[in-house]
Amino acid sequence: VQLQASGGGLVQSGGSLRLSCAASGMIFRLNVMNWYRQAPEKQRELVATISSGFRRNYADSVKGRFTISRDNAKGSVYLQMSSLKPEDTAVYYCNAKTPRGTYEYWGQGTQVTVSS
Repeated sequence: VQLQASGGGLVQSGGSLRLSCAASGMIFRLNVMNWYRQAPEKQRELVATISSGFRRNYADSVKGRFTISRDNAKGSVYLQMSSLKPEDTAVYYCNAKTPRGTYEYWGQGTQVTVSS
C-alpha cells in the first residue's frame, strides 16, 4: 500500500492550495480517507474526513475554508484549502483507514507554509 501526497508549498495568507494524495495497493473506494496535519511542537490533528459514502467531516478550525473530495476512479483524495492562515502551516498527511478501522496507512506528508 502506498499513499503519495503532493501539492504543498509556500503561500501568502489568504491564498489557496490544493493537496492531492494518490493511493495504490488498496481497494480505494472502500476506505475512509483523511487528511491530518502536524505543526511544529504540536500533536497531529485530524483536519478532514471523507467516507466511502462521500460523507465529509471537518475540524472546526477549517470549516468553510477547506474542502475534501475523492475520485474513486483515480484512487485519489484531495484537499482544497482556501483563505489560508499562518496557523494552517503544518505538514499535511494523507491517511487511509479500512472498513471498521482494521488497518491504517499513512502517506509521507507534504509541507504547507502560510506566510503572513
